[in-house]
Amino acid sequence: MMQRTVVVISAGLGVPSSTRMLADQISADVQQRLSAAGADPVIDVIDLRDYATDIANNMVSGYAGPALAEVIKRVEAADAMIAVTPTFSASYSGLFKSFFDVLDPKFLDGMPVVFGATGGSSRHSLVLDMAIRPLFSYLRAHTMPTAIYASPEDWGGSGTNTLERRIGQAAAELTTVLMGQQGSATGATGAVLIDHKAKRAQREASEMTSLPFEELLAQTQRR
Repeated sequence: MMQRTVVVISAGLGVPSSTRMLADQISADVQQRLSAAGADPVIDVIDLRDYATDIANNMVSGYAGPALAEVIKRVEAADAMIAVTPTFSASYSGLFKSFFDVLDPKFLDGMPVVFGATGGSSRHSLVLDMAIRPLFSYLRAHTMPTAIYASPEDWGGSGTNTLERRIGQAAAELTTVLMGQQGSATGATGAVLIDHKAKRAQREASEMTSLPFEELLAQTQRR
């Protein structure tokens, strides 16, 4: 059975947290769909609030402590990501952005990502396409077409564009991509789907064989 690991990044600050609740609902739907498709899903949840001090220390020192280093390894090993942030001042939270600032950008290159946000008003829903999608585009992540925003009126709402329906649509998109990734495969749409980890390995191998010695030495020292 094909195992697929989905890392869930929740930047919620409170306990309980509507941000964590949205992340849990998305991941539960993805897990159910992956299981139904014949995969062995592993859901790995990371609450950033538990690592806020470590992230701040990394920002000023450039060094990831043991706890944060382990979190970064979990992200690096994942096949896909679900990322959810609360909305502050019409954008993602500082904690959310700081976490992605300390990650090596190559970990997100090509990684399938479903993202979402929570906020106190539907007026902030533009945060999805005005702030969060550009962030993941910059990191070269493979973002799903459907993003999820949840305001207080969305919880338990009814109608044709319910929160549950949007979650289901995003989860279905992520499942389709994950089930099409087997190193390099052709998806249902006929497009070639490249596993982002295989892509990363190919790029690193190319860099290690093509760079002059002086550049390789400088790159090693920077790390």
